[in-house]
Amino acid sequence: MVPLFGLIVGLIIGIFLPYHIPREYSNYAAVAILAALDSVLGGLSASLDGKFNIKIFLTGFFGNSILAAFLAYIGDKLGIQIHLAAIFAFGNRIFINFGNIRRKALKLKDHN
Repeated sequence: MVPLFGLIVGLIIGIFLPYHIPREYSNYAAVAILAALDSVLGGLSASLDGKFNIKIFLTGFFGNSILAAFLAYIGDKLGIQIHLAAIFAFGNRIFINFGNIRRKALKLKDHN
């Protein structure tokens, strides 16, 4: 439940302490946010399986976010829209993780 708690805290901070990202950094921020959301949903899925590991979660959360933003930056410097590949990959994983969480939650509900 640590990932869910972190998501809630992040949402509360974002609502009450808004920060405006400059337009030139929006691609980097979008890709980093998708990577972070993928990690949060992956952590929640692992938690429902009883396989959550905080070290794996934290390294994935920060590592994926930084790597995704860095690749978007490199793509911009090369004139290639690499961030679109990251958006597709993380978007796909987000929907897969959400589907897994939904199925696990429904199974838990049926067993109770």
